[in-house]
Amino acid sequence: MAGAITDGRPPAAEGRQGRPLIVTEDAELLDDLLRLCAAAGARPEVHHGGPQGRDSWEAAPLVLVGDDAARRVRGATRRRGVVLVGRDQDDSGVWRRAVEIGADHVLVLPDGEQWLVDRIADVAEGVGRPALTVGVIGGRGGAGASTLACALAVSSARQGRRTLLVDADPLGGGLDVLLGGETAEGLRWPDFAASRGRVGGGALEESLPELHSLRVLSWDRGDTVTVPPQAVRAVLAAGRRRGGAVVVDLPRRLDDSVTEALAQIDVGLLVVPAELRAIAAAGRVASAFGMVLRDLRVVVRGPCAPGLDDLEVARLLGLPLVGEVPAETGLLDAGAPPGSVARGPLARFCGGFWERALAGADAA
Repeated sequence: MAGAITDGRPPAAEGRQGRPLIVTEDAELLDDLLRLCAAAGARPEVHHGGPQGRDSWEAAPLVLVGDDAARRVRGATRRRGVVLVGRDQDDSGVWRRAVEIGADHVLVLPDGEQWLVDRIADVAEGVGRPALTVGVIGGRGGAGASTLACALAVSSARQGRRTLLVDADPLGGGLDVLLGGETAEGLRWPDFAASRGRVGGGALEESLPELHSLRVLSWDRGDTVTVPPQAVRAVLAAGRRRGGAVVVDLPRRLDDSVTEALAQIDVGLLVVPAELRAIAAAGRVASAFGMVLRDLRVVVRGPCAPGLDDLEVARLLGLPLVGEVPAETGLLDAGAPPGSVARGPLARFCGGFWERALAGADAA
């Protein structure tokens, strides 16, 4: 059980990293808290009595006070990020003691363990603003969604941004292949199939192949073509916590795993060739994805058929227009990934997209 007294987040939410502080003389409670810190990847500082020095109390991004120590910390400086931890769910006095020490939350073990692991992990990772997450969907087969997804990721990384490219389409052939890194060392989706709960953002980043200054989560060449929704949720959440940008190449079908991915996407880009048959197919895709994705926009792929332009395609689909993505031929034949030519038309399109998208995120 966990209860909130205030809505304030601990200082770690503003990007600070550090060691959580544990204050307790209860040996059994201390063992549990140390176990939970280890599960979250954090090394705490432990005070068995009251706070030993103002600096450690005020500097710690998170303070876990055992219920046995509440009386001893009543005189400490009031601050955010204090959690009062106890074991007796029937002790109504715990709320009074929490108010006396200025605690943000009251936690009773063992029911509140997962909540506490998540909060400690936030501290260990120095969580700040989550990554701007962009999903790319093809309006029809061969629309160029994977090419645009790779180009967006390459462009983002070239601008010095932490970037994660996620291949959510198991039947797409692998984005690592498109980037020329199918033999690169690192984990692929099947390695995360058993993931549950929380995945460490730093550990995820370090485990993935690094290609063109970005991290790539793709599929291997094996027979596995599904990953449980819980694993998709955990992995994408970990990638978003690291900040920067996440680009997800999505399939054109909806299932539980894709729905989990859509729930974490800030903006979706529907790539539509400028031809009537493609617009008709894209309308069905937009109808299905629009029920889950809160912000869906259209990217028109030229050249346009007679009588069509990008504005008309967007009007027919009833979606906001991002722009017309230009063709850039010869890259794959030359072994270069999409968007890698900094002054090429595709890279310029992607650079303009990130500039507008990030400006909108800062203003939100």
